Amino acid sequence: MVVLGVWTIWQHCNDCVFNGRSPNIASALTMAGEEKCMWSMAGAKALASLPTLGEERI
Repeated sequence: MVVLGVWTIWQHCNDCVFNGRSPNIASALTMAGEEKCMWSMAGAKALASLPTLGEERI
C-alpha cells in the first residue's frame, strides 16, 4: 500500500511538472484507485482485499 501511495504521488507530481496540470487531490485519489485495480489484476494479492475509493464499508 505504501509503494502504491508513493507511486501515485510521484506520477501526479510528474504530471503537474511536465504536463502543466494543476495539483488536484481528487484526481490523485482517482488515479490511486485505478492503479490499485491494475496492480490487483497484475497479481498484487494484498491490494485486492482493500476497499476501492468510494466503496461503502459494511
